[in-house]
Amino acid sequence: MPSTEQLLARIERLEARAMEAEDYRDLVNLQGAYGYYVDKGRWDDAADLFAKSGTLEIAGRGIFVGRERVRAYLQHLPPYEYGALYNHMQLQPVLHIDSAAGTAKGRWRTLMMVGWLGKEGRWGEATYENSYRRENGKWRIASLHGVVNFYCEYDQGWHRGGVKLLRSIDGLAPDLPPSIEYEAFPEPVIAPYHYDEV
Repeated sequence: MPSTEQLLARIERLEARAMEAEDYRDLVNLQGAYGYYVDKGRWDDAADLFAKSGTLEIAGRGIFVGRERVRAYLQHLPPYEYGALYNHMQLQPVLHIDSAAGTAKGRWRTLMMVGWLGKEGRWGEATYENSYRRENGKWRIASLHGVVNFYCEYDQGWHRGGVKLLRSIDGLAPDLPPSIEYEAFPEPVIAPYHYDEV
């Protein structure tokens, strides 16, 4: 028969595991929500998923610091409208969560389909290396770093090469330079990992 101390220790371990499972679910939902909002040009909703001091870095365009600067970046992207396709599927999560500290890191893959009717259609794929923190009881994106692995014309495919990455946003300068310098496919690029092993 287990002692009272042993039962209490077991309860504490189970509570910790339950919290980790809930945090995992919440983080997957958070990242998925980001993808769905970006898909439909819901820039304010996407920005609200970031921590107050959160950062965004995509495609080597530099780092935007703070939720309002993230919002400004997103609002400079093309609107979701008739004939626009802007899908960003969030896939293949590897999450490492410190529930007690309220912090986490995650690696994701996003598959992109971007285009405008009668103008262009492109495939893309990127690796996200993100960090998260719990703010006011809710998980928020502390940093989102999207490293584009390939971007190509739909009708040509990646076997014919890729589209050069757009390194700036008209009318909006970043707060900090890019954390890494790279070019996408056909150049080989590996986004830095937040982990050595799983």
